Amino acid sequence: MRKLFGTDGVRGVANIEPMTVETALKLGRAAAYVFRRSPRRHRIVIGKDTRLSGYMLESALVAGICSMGVDVLLVGPMPTPAISFITRTLRADAGVVISASHNPYEDNGIKFFSSDGFKLPDELELEIEQLVTNGKIDSIRPTATEIGKAYRIDDAEGRYIESLKNSFPRGLDLEGYKLVLDCANGAAYKVTPKALTELGAKVIVLHDRPDGTNINHKCGSLHPEVIQEAVLTNQAQMGISLDGDADRAILVDEKGNLVDGDHIMAVCAQNLARRNKLCQNTLVTTVMSNLGLEIALRKMGINIVKTPVGDRYVMQKMREKGYNLGGEQSGHVIFLDHSSSGDGSLTSLQMLAIMAESQQPLSVLAACMTTLPQILINLEVKGKKDLAQLPSVQQAIRDAEKVLGEKGRVLVRYSGTQSLVRVMVEGESRQQIEQLGECICMAIVQCIGKG
Repeated sequence: MRKLFGTDGVRGVANIEPMTVETALKLGRAAAYVFRRSPRRHRIVIGKDTRLSGYMLESALVAGICSMGVDVLLVGPMPTPAISFITRTLRADAGVVISASHNPYEDNGIKFFSSDGFKLPDELELEIEQLVTNGKIDSIRPTATEIGKAYRIDDAEGRYIESLKNSFPRGLDLEGYKLVLDCANGAAYKVTPKALTELGAKVIVLHDRPDGTNINHKCGSLHPEVIQEAVLTNQAQMGISLDGDADRAILVDEKGNLVDGDHIMAVCAQNLARRNKLCQNTLVTTVMSNLGLEIALRKMGINIVKTPVGDRYVMQKMREKGYNLGGEQSGHVIFLDHSSSGDGSLTSLQMLAIMAESQQPLSVLAACMTTLPQILINLEVKGKKDLAQLPSVQQAIRDAEKVLGEKGRVLVRYSGTQSLVRVMVEGESRQQIEQLGECICMAIVQCIGKG
């Protein structure tokens, strides 16, 4: 069992275990040891988002990695997918991202990429975790010229911007498009506006003034109402709302309607299938995707494969079976032909390319899928008892499933990074699913207690 690593690296409140300087230093030492598999000089890339605590954790990681004789390449605030890209293109041995994604600024996280730009498999994360605690590498202390160095990579921003632009079809541009972009005061506040502008779009940028404490605060993909209003006010063709580390995007059409990850995947899957470029004619998504996506794909003649919640499981299935498109309802979409990570900026450009090529507005494209009413309740709880061992909770779930029959579904799970139970109910009637969701939540609170 892993104690440090969750579904997306190590995460917690900054300066409280496990997000302390002491643990970050040990993680740096352990990662350097794991990735230093040969006698040559090794290098690890470190990037971060705009949280105040990023400076503290970055310094600790650098110290730990250099103390094991491995060099560090620093790129500063950059999106998570940019670190994946830079790690791969610089042929570094690994990449590290300091970010808690969409969480508030008080939190932070540390996640790793291997040399190929993909997140680490569970067994490698477990090896790093064990080295943090078992003392096996405590005596390894390179000295003199064997100690690692730290370098600043000045052209990382430009490299990533060019990679985004290269993903856009040659012969197309964004001249004549007015876009609204919410950067969430996060890691993409520089690179994404530049990429869109250099492709010809007029970009109205919101929340691109990070101060260390305002990341995700009443902005970004968790607050799409901000971008909805801005699109209508500015009469824009599309709105793009990123999260703190810019690995996901929620879009808004020209009418102010939300276009979530399910709709994005439906549009992109249909487009790729039409051009015979959807590998094995299959889309990979998670059990959280709306039933409407499955219905739409069935009508298109496209297969769907579902995984547990988490982009790492989507990616794992894609690589295992050779699929090239997958993602989550949250807007975390993976275009494996272009990137080894989910990328909100890349996702936005792929949708804009379809709009430009088809000469159709986003509202028309997104109409290929009809969303069934769905609620998602994030219930704070005191602990994480095994839900399967709580009879009254299981009974409430069975009762809801009986009421919904084949025209809906229920999914109850813990958050991988927070002390939350996520209760998802889907069906034909919003009033009905809200009532069923509340009944399940009441049963959970009675058994576990509200946080």
